[in-house]
Amino acid sequence: MATIKDIALRSDVSASTVSRVLNNDETLSVAVETRERILRVAESLKYKTVNKRKKEQQAVSENSLKIGILLCNSLEEEVSDPYFLSIRQGIENECVARGISATELYRMNNRNNDQFSGEKDGLIIVGKLNEEIIDNFNTENIIYIDHSPDEEKYDSVVIDFERATNKVLNHFFENGYKRIGYIGGIQTEYYAHEQRRLEDLRHTTFENRMKQEGLYREDDIYSGDFTVTQGYELMKKALERESLPEAFFIASDPMTIGALRALQEAEVSVPEEVAIVGFDDIEMAKYASTPLTTVKVHTQEMGRIGVRMLLDRINGRTVPLKITCPTEIVVRESCGKHLKEIEIG
Repeated sequence: MATIKDIALRSDVSASTVSRVLNNDETLSVAVETRERILRVAESLKYKTVNKRKKEQQAVSENSLKIGILLCNSLEEEVSDPYFLSIRQGIENECVARGISATELYRMNNRNNDQFSGEKDGLIIVGKLNEEIIDNFNTENIIYIDHSPDEEKYDSVVIDFERATNKVLNHFFENGYKRIGYIGGIQTEYYAHEQRRLEDLRHTTFENRMKQEGLYREDDIYSGDFTVTQGYELMKKALERESLPEAFFIASDPMTIGALRALQEAEVSVPEEVAIVGFDDIEMAKYASTPLTTVKVHTQEMGRIGVRMLLDRINGRTVPLKITCPTEIVVRESCGKHLKEIEIG
């Protein structure tokens, strides 16, 4: 194996100069032609810096890892709500980028505990899963994405639903809306032999903030499944009442697409008669019949971060970490009308 001294002899410079050039020392003042000569000689001798060798060794090590990905959503749920599909794609893309090929995919709706057996280097859980189930997996390296059952024990990647909901309500209030309805889904957490209803912080935060503002109306709250069909049906129920809220916060973009369809059939214009803000910023949001103002969640990045955190844990980190990914409101036509008028005026 070539050494720095070999390169120095062939380049007619000192070994220290070679070392600083190969390690990209920006404080080194050396002629361009000298730098290029050193790099040519190093390449011809197939020299690798210590950092490059470490990275290659790490890549080989990562390639031999066996990682499990446990999904709490069925395939049908994943197709109807791309939120979790995007997280999974982020996980898989990061694994491919790092050369990790030994991944096993499980879904809770068709689980077989025998299928979980066998040693794994790490486990990534996507969704709401009670920790009692993971005893079936032979690994201590576990990370949750979109859930944090015990931040003192498990790594997790989450978003701040409370802050995101308050951003939405602030947007409504700043644009003059007061009577605001809510359409959301029911979340559940998997236990060993059952599923239990779980608090949705969007719903809870919406209710608390509206009460705080003295604007809460229980009959303007609608809950169902996180699907296009349920968004449509729940908005139909709202339309059956004597009067409609000025605006709706809808907890997922697929539900919002269904709600827009119901409003269109009733010939209720958006945002002139009812303003809408969705959640997720799925690709379809910008192409809806009325492009959606929505909360953008960086779902693919959540998946990628999850893989990197898991590798860090496998490599020896013992302190559990919780990463909260930011969200932002993307303003489009479904609730941008008043804002645009203010800006123009």
